[in-house]
Amino acid sequence: MWTVLWFRPATMSTLLLLLLLSNLCRLGQSMSREEKLKLRNQVVEMFDHAYSNYMDHAYPADELMPLTCRGRVRGLEPSRGDVDDALGKFSLTLIDTLDTLVLLNKTTEFEEAVRRVLTDVRLDNDIVVSVFETNIRVLGGLLGGHSMAVMLKDAGHHMQWYQDELLHMAKDVGLRLLPAFNTSSGLPYPRVNLKHGIRGPESRTGTETDTCTACAGTIILEFAALSRFTGDPVFEVHARRALDFLWEKRQRNSNLVGTTINIHSGEWVRRDSGVGAGIDSYYEYLLKAYILLGDDLFLQRFNIHYASIMKYISQPPLLLDVHIHKPLLPARTWMDSLLAFFPGLQVLKGDIRPAIETHEMLYQVTKKHNFLPEAFTTDFRVHWAQHPLRPEFAESTYFLYKATKDPYYLEVGRTVLDNLNRFARVPCGFAAMKDVRTGSHEDRMDSFFLAEMFKYLFLLFAEEEDLTFNVEDYIFTTEAHLLPLSLSTAPHAPSPPANTTSEEELDDSNFDWTCPNTRLLFPDPAFPRNLRDPIRSAVDKSCPRPAIHREPGMGRPPLRAQDFMANNPDHLELLRRMGVSLIHLKDGRVQLVQHATQAVSAVAAEDGMRFMQEMMELSSQQQKEQLPPRAVQIVSHPFFGRVVLTSGPAQFGTDLSKSITGVRGFVTVAEPYSGCAELSNAAFVQGRIALLQRGQCMFAEKARHIMKAGAIGGIVIDDNEGSSSDTAPLFQMAGDGRNTDDVTLPLLFLFYKEGNILLEALKEYREVEVLLSDKARDRASIFKGKPLPGILLESRRDVQEEEEDCSTDQTSPVPAATLDQSHVRTVKQDESAPHNEEVTPEDDVGPAIKRNPEPEEEPEVDMDSSRKSVEAMMADWREDLEAFQQMEDEL
Repeated sequence: MWTVLWFRPATMSTLLLLLLLSNLCRLGQSMSREEKLKLRNQVVEMFDHAYSNYMDHAYPADELMPLTCRGRVRGLEPSRGDVDDALGKFSLTLIDTLDTLVLLNKTTEFEEAVRRVLTDVRLDNDIVVSVFETNIRVLGGLLGGHSMAVMLKDAGHHMQWYQDELLHMAKDVGLRLLPAFNTSSGLPYPRVNLKHGIRGPESRTGTETDTCTACAGTIILEFAALSRFTGDPVFEVHARRALDFLWEKRQRNSNLVGTTINIHSGEWVRRDSGVGAGIDSYYEYLLKAYILLGDDLFLQRFNIHYASIMKYISQPPLLLDVHIHKPLLPARTWMDSLLAFFPGLQVLKGDIRPAIETHEMLYQVTKKHNFLPEAFTTDFRVHWAQHPLRPEFAESTYFLYKATKDPYYLEVGRTVLDNLNRFARVPCGFAAMKDVRTGSHEDRMDSFFLAEMFKYLFLLFAEEEDLTFNVEDYIFTTEAHLLPLSLSTAPHAPSPPANTTSEEELDDSNFDWTCPNTRLLFPDPAFPRNLRDPIRSAVDKSCPRPAIHREPGMGRPPLRAQDFMANNPDHLELLRRMGVSLIHLKDGRVQLVQHATQAVSAVAAEDGMRFMQEMMELSSQQQKEQLPPRAVQIVSHPFFGRVVLTSGPAQFGTDLSKSITGVRGFVTVAEPYSGCAELSNAAFVQGRIALLQRGQCMFAEKARHIMKAGAIGGIVIDDNEGSSSDTAPLFQMAGDGRNTDDVTLPLLFLFYKEGNILLEALKEYREVEVLLSDKARDRASIFKGKPLPGILLESRRDVQEEEEDCSTDQTSPVPAATLDQSHVRTVKQDESAPHNEEVTPEDDVGPAIKRNPEPEEEPEVDMDSSRKSVEAMMADWREDLEAFQQMEDEL
């Protein structure tokens, strides 16, 4: 089995060197002023199309539904989960668009929009909203609108009636968000009720324990601006306190932060770290807080984080997540689209070279799929196919053009415009892409599309005289709202003592404290092109590879990924020669790592690189074939279908999703328990469902042995003690690389915790009957037309009383839909089920349970102890169910 692929820098350098040698692509010509004007006008026309359709068909709703030409009102449309937390019945899109109107020289429309906001928008709605989204979109939108209103008023032509009304509304929003910060850590709750705050009987919030790092760390710009505009320091104080706590909780060795943190204890809930979803704007706000507020402390912290990002996460042109405690260990082999903002931030930092490289990679992925997929693999295939019209790539394109004045980035902007018009434009606006591969749409146009996308595209093509004000006097928030840099001189509360950054942690000699003059960085206009060309070739593979002449005497051909078997000594020797090492992890997974310098020759090193690339492609393909979870439902006494264990499917054997009834039978432990040899208790296994332990041989081999013994199904139980489906991703069993059409029974996989429930039930009761199916069945359908099992025949009344007793709270019936979706997670490639084979520790694993194949006399049942045991298992199941439901809510 293999699950993790990782390219060391030496390997990537080899790849880029080869691609440099084979580069055939060249930069286009400069763009004329007339062409730029045409594209700028096109941006304005596209904005008008989106904005007018929102105002005509959706306002005062929060967002436009462009396919059905109506507004999205929360509570009236089917819930989209956390996505709807941005909607608060406060005309979100209008507020988010205010300063865009001014930037696009639509001052008359802006003045009308401000009057509408002041007249129509209510903020005291009894609705639970995201603190993060409300801060960056609503509070930021109001502050950006206020900044523009003041600027226009001071210019003397528009908004002469304005008396800081938007600022008063902004303070109202800030006060409604403040209760979320009432935690011992200072980190805000992720959600707040606009009317009732936190924890009140009517608030329906305050029970959360976790928040994302970006959610807690993307407050300072808006809150500090609000404090300095109003003179009330309370907002800036709370935002600084949250940032201080996040800094304190960084991993001190790697200086990285995780993705999710417990807002009460400060423990990291998710320890993967990157620059994309969950963390992105935390880093952005550290640097921008220094620029807006002039506090060196923020720059010091950013520089320390940035050095670690470039050391561990940046593998140009890739940005790959790592574990904060083991930063050399990759956390996943795919990237999400939110990291597209990072090249723009690197421009702001003054680190242009990696910004050019990563941006070029993103552009080539965009050209490959028309849009940047919500997530894509390291071999640039689609991982998540959605594209909700995110603006981050356009943002970085603008900043790179501003830094380099390279006309190449104008052509990139043209591509973005063309793709939006060709694929996303619909009669009532622009619709998000549901699947970039098929071009299907989603009835969605998020407010950030108007707030950000058109700002950056307009600025990309605009000349200086096209702007009514100097954008250099403002900083863009993460939602692209404009806050004036003059706030750095506004009266404010003194900064708290810098007790979180010690002298020895800082080495100022390593940091540039001023932004560089980008003209000095590019004396050669071909410099950016020379960085881009090899990356373009790497992504689109349009440039031919040089012919490879095999080294004389090497003998064997290179190993293909689809042929690899981890228990084959010859294959392991081939890996060694190619510089690829195989590492067995504690949980049974295998990690492949290539060190090109350890290969026996340069040709062997290239073979190893090709092998790793094939493995990534194979992983991506097999991930697309992931199957949904299956159910193991215990139907015998005293469970009667109440206990359902979430199980992983096999990629071979009977497909339970195509079976109406599933497979039902009594379970028995195979001997040997590993199932890796012909069964010694075949007579007892015949007609039953065999229990097997993971390890020692391939899953398909186990299936063949129990099928030969006459079993009707099999359940493989994990040998990794403590593993559970509530903490591990769905496990999907793969074949052995050979044809598995001969396997005609169903084989399911249970993690240790769920498997132990089944084994304990088998210890406690003589016969345990289970139903293997694609999802949990209601008990009426399980027992319909069949005699009720066991003790139920004695007394229907006793059974009913027992059912009432057992089903109270702990065993209430679980809806099939809930069970069907339990534990359905996005499978990360580094945590996924095995793709080619199963690799386990070499130690022999003996049977955990042995049964005498000969029938025994019926033992006397201690009903009190039996009931206690059942109640204990029911309690465990209730705990699992609550975890399942919580996970379902989060997905």
